[in-house]
Amino acid sequence: MKTKITEMFGIQHPIIQGGMHFVGFAELAAAVSNAGGLGLITGLTQRTPELLANEIRRCREMTDKPFGVNLTFLPTVSSPDYPGYIKAIIDGGVKAVETAGNNPQKWMPMLHEAGIKVIHKCTSVRHALKAEAIGCDAVSVDGFECGGHPGEDDVPNFILLPRAAESLKIPFVASGGMADGRSLVAALALGAEGMNMGTRFIATKEAPVHENVKLAIVAASELDTRLVMRPLRNTERVLRNAAVDRLLEKEQTLGANLKFEDIIEEVAGVYPKIMIDGTMEAGAWSCGMVAGLIHDIPSVKELIDRIMAEADGIIRQRLAGMAGV
Repeated sequence: MKTKITEMFGIQHPIIQGGMHFVGFAELAAAVSNAGGLGLITGLTQRTPELLANEIRRCREMTDKPFGVNLTFLPTVSSPDYPGYIKAIIDGGVKAVETAGNNPQKWMPMLHEAGIKVIHKCTSVRHALKAEAIGCDAVSVDGFECGGHPGEDDVPNFILLPRAAESLKIPFVASGGMADGRSLVAALALGAEGMNMGTRFIATKEAPVHENVKLAIVAASELDTRLVMRPLRNTERVLRNAAVDRLLEKEQTLGANLKFEDIIEEVAGVYPKIMIDGTMEAGAWSCGMVAGLIHDIPSVKELIDRIMAEADGIIRQRLAGMAGV
């Protein structure tokens, strides 16, 4: 399948694996790239630029296909060593970067001079237009369904994607609620040039996370996610567990007086405990509503091949049949 996104990133299928904390290691990124998609290493999961450089080398040993790095720009006082991370990306010969979080404008010249294509993650049309204005090559449009941070506008993809298509000149991919061939065809119909999957890729054989995490996603329905940190305007969609229930109770009790310090136990340092140790009640962790569409744990190649076969079938048979073609 040829789209502007497959052409831009030199990939076979218009499927991108989203950056995910303590999930986007070389193993998963390489598996996605080998299967014809675009795999992404999560930059900030690597604590230093040196560790990121090493992870890029590991990925390069596992695949000769294009892969990228996700770099989230955090609104923190003690900022990570972003120049160091970007140098590691450039020196590693990586040609695709997914940026997220704060505006990446100040880093764009460095990335573009190195011939790197930048796709920025956005949760609204206004942010997508800003990304286009600062020179991003593409955007990932994240609907309200998505795991992680859906923004504060609560617009689902059935509205957000066609709005993006009306407004943007640069290509975009659909993110949030993407799981299968139906998702891909729907995304293309709404104006996207491909799709970005996060939660669906966690429930694969190659995802380097504890089996408990994969089983939790398969067991969950579309009703099992919750929104936390809304009062702090840092909304995150997470899978419901005991820690999330505690967190929501604190939010309700404290109301407008809630501070980050009040919920730190439920959100800080949680990912290694869950993703590596499989301690599922350790805290709040990102998961999309798409969990309701995830029923198995295939290999990445099986998943991507199945998605493309299903998409092809929908386009050639179901839709063509309806159109009398």
